[in-house]
Amino acid sequence: MRRFSKSFTQQEAIPDTAIDAAVAVMRSGRLHRYNLAEGEQGETALLEQEFAASLGVPYAMACASGGYALQLALRACGLEAGDKVLCNAFTLSPVPGSIVAAGGEPILVDILDDTTVDPADLARAADESGARFFMLSHMRGHIGDMSAIMQVCDSRDITVIEDCAHTMGASYDGKPSGTFGKVGCFSTQTYKHINSGEGGLLACSDDEVMRRAIILSGSYMLYDRHLAAPDAASFDVTRLMTPNMSGRMDNLRAAILRPQLADLQQRKSRWNALYSSMEAGLKGLRGVSLIARFPQEDFVGSSIQFGLEGWGKEKISHFIAGCEARGLPVKWYGKPLPEDYTSRYDSWSYLDNNRPLPNADRVLSTLCDLRLPLTFDVDDCGDIVILIKDALHDSRTLLSVAS
Repeated sequence: MRRFSKSFTQQEAIPDTAIDAAVAVMRSGRLHRYNLAEGEQGETALLEQEFAASLGVPYAMACASGGYALQLALRACGLEAGDKVLCNAFTLSPVPGSIVAAGGEPILVDILDDTTVDPADLARAADESGARFFMLSHMRGHIGDMSAIMQVCDSRDITVIEDCAHTMGASYDGKPSGTFGKVGCFSTQTYKHINSGEGGLLACSDDEVMRRAIILSGSYMLYDRHLAAPDAASFDVTRLMTPNMSGRMDNLRAAILRPQLADLQQRKSRWNALYSSMEAGLKGLRGVSLIARFPQEDFVGSSIQFGLEGWGKEKISHFIAGCEARGLPVKWYGKPLPEDYTSRYDSWSYLDNNRPLPNADRVLSTLCDLRLPLTFDVDDCGDIVILIKDALHDSRTLLSVAS
């Protein structure tokens, strides 16, 4: 049996410019973001300034992880213990996890066939629960109908926090992902669009939310060393009323990230070339249904999703096993138990979900997912499509023989 030989978890090497910057930080010994030499701005503060500029917002802050950024955003926006927070039924576990960690109660919202949030169910869930917050996850890089979503939230005075772990560099109708809600939260974990191993970024335009976030992040009284922040004189009240929940990013990771951020648009073009190649190949395969995208969506195709409509669990299990035998780690959201990064809402037993989610159940039962690392090229995508086609054929043949 032919196998695909490249690794789906192998990332590109960190650019030489980033390595040089990181070595300079290590030689200085000043890894802590506030440990600066006289007149030095620091890699972390510069990263925040450059990231804010890339989104067209005044404020940004770098922190320890994307999940921490989500928790921080909720607290900075005024979440209190026991508050209900609306959340996609289809997302990754750190999203509801961050709600619980911040003291909130997740309320799950159903999805559409394109895997994005259903605005009609969002309105129902908001009215049923009285939730004042919505953590909107742009799951696997798919941005939903932002006009309809924001209309539901704005009409009910719901604070929106965007989980943009998969949409750094993406936009909807020309507006960058992460700038629709009160706060946008991003990840720089290894499998995201810029890579520091672990890390996160938080962006917003609200003065008081950013003041709280900076103090919460562990700035002590060193908030005047931030470049993408409100004026230091405006912190007089906030600094005494806000607890320190240390989760800062360090200068070493910021140094690694700055050259990657500068190269994000070029990386986006390369990802989208891989995505387009995969999409064109998968379109011709019988039984495979691709995820529709809104014409207003300008996405970053670092992964691709497809459904196997009409396929039962046994048939899909054969297909997944066939892909794995061919070196393709296709993830299936219909598996009964979580695996690697995939899980379904019904495996998060710490949630008390009483809302029916029929479309999420149906869509996720056949939804498959595959990463597209930048260590691949278009020819690799052609090989992957051929191997997926072989696995589809074998699963049909096996089950027809068995019946």
